[in-house]
Amino acid sequence: MKMVIAVVQDQDSNRLSNALTKATFRATKLASTGGFLRSGNTTFLIGTDDEKVPNLLNLIRENCRARDQLVAPVSPMGGNADAYIPYPVEVEVGGATVFVLPIEQFHHF
Repeated sequence: MKMVIAVVQDQDSNRLSNALTKATFRATKLASTGGFLRSGNTTFLIGTDDEKVPNLLNLIRENCRARDQLVAPVSPMGGNADAYIPYPVEVEVGGATVFVLPIEQFHHF
């Protein structure tokens, strides 16, 4: 048994949730926030059998796409902000960060 933890951007959350349900994977969704861009994320906790992990990873890959987005940088926290001109910066967002952990025991009450 494995615990798959997938952190995805909110834009991909509903698409992945629907795909997981359709493929009969049971998941718990948690709201989370990314540190770099301070944008909304969704963390999925998915317990599954070892042999189903490759199918699950393919499902996540197909439904969570990386894309480029223009982001206004955060103003400096100290110093002189008069000379600071915030130009939008293009960064890659989306996709998924996935952790696969071994589970020693599983109990469902």
